[in-house]
Amino acid sequence: MSDKPVVIVTGGTYGLGRDISLTLARRGWSVVAFGLESRQASSLAENAIPHLMAEAENDGLSILAVEADVSKESEVARVISTTIERFGRIDALVNNAAIGPLGTILDTSPELWDQIVDVNLKGPYLASRAVIPHFISQGGGSIVNVGSGSGWGKPNMAAYATTKGGLLAFSAATALDFFHKRIRVNTVIPGGGGIVAGMSLGRVDGDINRLKEKAVGTVAGRATTGKDLALAVAFLLSEDAEVISGTVLDVGCFAHQGSSVPL
Repeated sequence: MSDKPVVIVTGGTYGLGRDISLTLARRGWSVVAFGLESRQASSLAENAIPHLMAEAENDGLSILAVEADVSKESEVARVISTTIERFGRIDALVNNAAIGPLGTILDTSPELWDQIVDVNLKGPYLASRAVIPHFISQGGGSIVNVGSGSGWGKPNMAAYATTKGGLLAFSAATALDFFHKRIRVNTVIPGGGGIVAGMSLGRVDGDINRLKEKAVGTVAGRATTGKDLALAVAFLLSEDAEVISGTVLDVGCFAHQGSSVPL
């Protein structure tokens, strides 16, 4: 059994998830990161596992990266069994995997709608459902869900906003359901625009200048980074946050208030 706490990070091989995986590993976690190696809808993420594993090996970090689809129950189960076989326990879960094609309901086909829901909502459900029995048997655990300011509604993001709004309700309901099992469930919101990730780059055809030109940024005078988000996740998973559950931590610019701070 691992002498380190063990965390599973969905979508943990690229972009924001990669930053979360590396940050947690550098803070003493054993990390199991999984995702798909082929490009998904609206994302530039691909072929990420070899690069993540190379950095982990070079820095002496405890990271296991595997390819798996968070929207398929059998593949989530395989990640869980692999984690138990390798580390002997599971202490935390970060539900980060998501896809975010733009469009109104008229622009979004039923097939694409279902795909977005499968990854962004069914994925957290499947992963949480798979780890919670392990948490219960171990006397507790922690889940952090990665949300979005679009969860309160934004234009041209009908399906994505719907799933991220649903994730907020899912987080709150799960936090209440497992409160007495010492299982904490919280949500982080990356905000401010301009954050570089596979999804955000995919929406602008990889053009970072287009990504940043309308970014509000943060009170720090710059755009949010993956590390900013990762540090918030690390806090919520830590013993420093052992009494915090059901909360939403905004990492950026008050996205939950629908703000639009002028440049």
